[in-house]
Amino acid sequence: MSDSDGIEARESKPLTVDIPITSNNNDDSFKGKIKSLINNAMENNPYFAAGGGLMILGTGLALAKSGVAMGSSLLYRNLIVDLEIQSKDKSYSWFLTWMAKHPQRISKHLAVKTQYVQHNNGSVTTKFDFVPGPGNHWIRYKGAFIYVKRERSSRMVDLTNGSPFETVSLTTLYRDRYLFNEILTEAKELAVKSSEGKTVLYTSFGPEWRPFGQPKAKRAIESVILDKNIKEDILKDVNDFLRNGQWYSERGIPYRRGYLLYGPPGSGKTSFIQALAGALDYNICILNLSENNLTDDRLNHLMNNMPERSVLLLEDIDAAFNKRTLNSESGYQTSVTFSGLLNALDGVTSSEETITFMTTNHPEKLDPAILRPGRVDFKQFVGNATEYQIKNMFLKFYPNENTLCNEFMKKAASLKKPISTAQLQGLFVMNKDDPKAAVATINTISDPINFN
Repeated sequence: MSDSDGIEARESKPLTVDIPITSNNNDDSFKGKIKSLINNAMENNPYFAAGGGLMILGTGLALAKSGVAMGSSLLYRNLIVDLEIQSKDKSYSWFLTWMAKHPQRISKHLAVKTQYVQHNNGSVTTKFDFVPGPGNHWIRYKGAFIYVKRERSSRMVDLTNGSPFETVSLTTLYRDRYLFNEILTEAKELAVKSSEGKTVLYTSFGPEWRPFGQPKAKRAIESVILDKNIKEDILKDVNDFLRNGQWYSERGIPYRRGYLLYGPPGSGKTSFIQALAGALDYNICILNLSENNLTDDRLNHLMNNMPERSVLLLEDIDAAFNKRTLNSESGYQTSVTFSGLLNALDGVTSSEETITFMTTNHPEKLDPAILRPGRVDFKQFVGNATEYQIKNMFLKFYPNENTLCNEFMKKAASLKKPISTAQLQGLFVMNKDDPKAAVATINTISDPINFN
């Protein structure tokens, strides 16, 4: 073998090595080089290989989680329905009361609603109602399960009463969404039934009206015995007002009516207003103008935001402005001005479609400005008991006792002093089953208290 042959043999060896390298890496592009670098790193660095596997696994899990979330969200939107009830809505308290009485309920979070009434004799009646408190609850209604969540905001406040803003959310299957309307209808009927045949008394609490105590049984207007034609005349005037809203509107007259009942204490003024409200199926909003910190703005707001079908009652209107300054001993303070009351009764911002009753024992103390039409449209004197009232009250308590009634009337006349209907009622209640005792003890009636 010649030298030349040896040289050729030595040179052919590297050539045979280059051929497979070129065949395995025939992609000289940037992408190919990166791929080759990754492959070499994966083969030669087991830590890198493990990290890459974890990265792929993590990415897969993240994608799976996102898919599950999107799927559940899509499922929720198509199969689940929510209903939100805000605390400012009337149905809010209706629903809580209904839910508190619903038998099929799972609730571990309760709130107490205390009803406190102090009677004239000083005794106190207290009733505790447990309603669903803030938290999660479950109810079963007509075979469907409903998830109830009551939430209370720590940042938002209901501006009407200063209490925290609350919401109640009801969640159920979309197919059972019609149950929401049935539940709210039942809740409303339960609220109406609780006050059916009764008169609700409202008093002011801050800028809003709140029920005072339990609804009172409607007082039959026949049970209040006034002098001849007084009841009939007022009731006729009120009904005429209620029937003629369109007439007022067509003539541009403010649709409101004011009544003033004046006379001595115990003559039945407030009792008649309560009976009249019952006859009209109205409630009564009682506003004390001497209330501490009552301002003109709040007075106007209250009179413009009374509950529907309510009569406004302003008692002892003559005493409202006898004290205008702060008394350091009694702490008395009122910010209501006389002009503020006049504007609230008959001003630009005064309410429409309202019936206002005012009472006073001393009409002579009233400013003539408050008596003008538009503020007081109907004035009626309600005095002490007349012969007509004495006779009819005796026969109401003791039916068919005509002989004793005549004797009682003669003795009452012989006293030669005014007798109020409140005094007569007290005497008859003391002798509820003994008309002879009522006749015998009529002379025990004392003179009416004189507040002058």
